Amino acid sequence: MEKTWRWFGPSDVISLKALRQIGVEGIVTALHHIPNGEIWTREEIRKRREYIEAQGLRWSVVESLPVTEEIKLASPLRDRHLENYLLSLENLGLEGIHTVCYNFMPVIDWIRTDLYKPNPDGTQSLYFDYARFACFDLYILKREGAGNDYPEEIREQAKQLYKTMPGEEKRALVENIIVKTQGFVSGNITDKDKQPVTLFKKLLARYQGVDKTRLRDNFRQFMSAVAPVAERLDVRLCIHPDDPPFPVLGLPRIVTGKEDVEWLLSAVDSPVNGLTFCAGSLSSGLHNDVPELARRFAARTHFVHLRSTEVRENRNFGETDHLSGRGHLAEVIRIFLKEQERRKKEGWKNWRLPMRPDHGSLMLSDIENNQYNPGYSFYGRMKALAELSGMMAAIHYLDQK
Repeated sequence: MEKTWRWFGPSDVISLKALRQIGVEGIVTALHHIPNGEIWTREEIRKRREYIEAQGLRWSVVESLPVTEEIKLASPLRDRHLENYLLSLENLGLEGIHTVCYNFMPVIDWIRTDLYKPNPDGTQSLYFDYARFACFDLYILKREGAGNDYPEEIREQAKQLYKTMPGEEKRALVENIIVKTQGFVSGNITDKDKQPVTLFKKLLARYQGVDKTRLRDNFRQFMSAVAPVAERLDVRLCIHPDDPPFPVLGLPRIVTGKEDVEWLLSAVDSPVNGLTFCAGSLSSGLHNDVPELARRFAARTHFVHLRSTEVRENRNFGETDHLSGRGHLAEVIRIFLKEQERRKKEGWKNWRLPMRPDHGSLMLSDIENNQYNPGYSFYGRMKALAELSGMMAAIHYLDQK
């Protein structure tokens, strides 16, 4: 598999020169400086592509070309945003970039309550505490009807937490859930916003009355419009699973597991309508058998995120070592290496699947010198890349015997 790395552009503290030295082959990035819904011009795309190529690397995957809330909601502004999306997609294809990751999660991207939870070995990692999340939803956000979404046990835990939680912890929940993990991903809310909770509630309010059926229908309309353009340009579109893969904040979720993915791929049955197989997101739902999903959807997978989680009681889950956890990454890698061989034998031009080590623990000197987006530190992902490279090499060797 092609070893790629999520890089946040020229302002990223991790240099492309360093990435090439640790064995990275391809770069996963986006034009983060362009506001959501605006056109990615050929000039801007070319400038970024040439910057990457000057370091001996290639721009392998766009992550992400954002699907705006106007498109997800099918609002009156949808057509203009969709037209801009199609123009951006066309420009990417003309500049030789053929894999585009995106998501269809309303309002919020991945969610964690703790960004630097200490581990027994001294490292720190991302963590989702369901009771703390309920505390945020019920008592900080004060979302109407939120009490109906949690079992009594979790509501009671949330109540007790709020009574004893210091003000700085309450502020940290706001930062962790709706600012720090979203500003560099969705752009809906950033650290420049003075009243993030108020803004967040306004964004949520736009989805009142939008259920799973309606969001699915809006997805079908989106994909029906973009698939013909992608087919013409040989651009593969790959949707990212919901993270976590269950309903949150009263919002509909449409990419949580097997049944959802089957619906999405059949809604517009085109080879360009594919999946970003995120083993980490999928593994954080106990209903998902990650290797089984990899086998089922390998043929329609265009990009792979390799990380793993451990799920504890009451939907709590944490990022874990890439060699352990519910992701079963060795088996997932074996499945996708086999899929690569199938594509190679069938004569696919781009038969190699790009994969990236997704999220990594904060470790070593990065703990004291933390300048990274949450989950995207250097040493933790470098360790993960080494582990994944070792698994790939071992599986390839054993398969050749």
